[in-house]
Amino acid sequence: MNVTITPTRLRGTVTPPPSKSQSHRFLLAAALAEGESVIQNVTLCDDVAATIRCVTALGAAVTAEGSTLTVCGMGNRRIPWAPCMCGMTHLPCGQSASTLRFLMPVALALVGGAFFTGEGRLLARPMEPYAELFARKGLFYAREAQAITVEGRLEAGDFELPGNVSSQFVSGLLFALPLLEGDSTLRLTTPPESADYIAMTLDTLKRFGITVEYENFSRFHIPGGQTYRPRALTVEADWSQAAFWYAAAGLGSEITVEGMDPRSLQGDRVFPHWGELMGGEEPHAASIDVSRSPDLVPPAAARGACMNGTLFLKRAGRLRLKESDRLSAITEVLTAMGANVTGEADRLIIEGTPTLPGGCAVDCRGDHRIAMMAAVAATRCAAPVTVTGAECVAKSYPRFWEDYVLLGGNIETSEV
Repeated sequence: MNVTITPTRLRGTVTPPPSKSQSHRFLLAAALAEGESVIQNVTLCDDVAATIRCVTALGAAVTAEGSTLTVCGMGNRRIPWAPCMCGMTHLPCGQSASTLRFLMPVALALVGGAFFTGEGRLLARPMEPYAELFARKGLFYAREAQAITVEGRLEAGDFELPGNVSSQFVSGLLFALPLLEGDSTLRLTTPPESADYIAMTLDTLKRFGITVEYENFSRFHIPGGQTYRPRALTVEADWSQAAFWYAAAGLGSEITVEGMDPRSLQGDRVFPHWGELMGGEEPHAASIDVSRSPDLVPPAAARGACMNGTLFLKRAGRLRLKESDRLSAITEVLTAMGANVTGEADRLIIEGTPTLPGGCAVDCRGDHRIAMMAAVAATRCAAPVTVTGAECVAKSYPRFWEDYVLLGGNIETSEV
């Protein structure tokens, strides 16, 4: 689907969708619980749907009624395992890295492995922390173009992972290790870059009755033989998605963002502060370390394109390994729209300009956050902008274009 945007400032009130990160975590914990959990305020975006498919394949039962999910958990039922089992479980992860990385150790703990398939760039994204860990533990790991297969029985013990690749590897082990018969320790060999996401995992585990002792998000002691307890919970609004509307407001739209919890554990709650750094009437430079909140780089880049000064987004190298090479995609898309963007190995330099020419078509490379970035930046363009492949927003924010129109956005859609 292509979306052509006739530039206009947006106006109104918007409530962002539920947190995708929290939804993944609540769903997995509920699937591992003994009994029935109820999770309210869930948006069935593509990534969350992938987690539902996979926990269902592992033995949980999930029913949806509107935005409420009822999850009948599988409990800690570790089936007997023997080498070269036939009929391994297939877990289709779509484009969801959280689903893939959370469930690999869980599948090894519960059913002795699985084979995982994915779409887009998912299976090309970094998996070395697990590949190396599994090799040390004597577990089978095979990565092919169309699937990743893991096999063996995850046993309690001492585990080490790098902390500077993705917190999702840490979270996957934190979900799995309480299910094992003995106690385990998990040590990070490098400082974690996304400690806020680890904090979200630890919070979810605590809510579902799981005990984890930890020091500085770098060393964890996980007692074995634990049981997840069912819960009734409500997913909070997503700060990662809210950031696009805050960015639009910073570009001159009159938007009020409702439903956000400033005390949330979501690290992306920091975006309003970033907006303050980019604001002001006097020319200035703003330098932001994005390593803890890499998903905020697209809305920050859109906001920075029209700031009064220069924006430096640094320590951003991990964005090259997302749904697209985001540093390259941001540079290409905003440059096509008329922004002054320089992309380097691990940072972006954006020289702000009062308005953008627009009058172009941009390819969002199938990346939901690039499509939303382009839509926000288009509010400061002089001529229409066409976003190709705009349906990719369904990965995280299926209602994005509807909300854009409700806020006064002027768009025309066409199928290709």
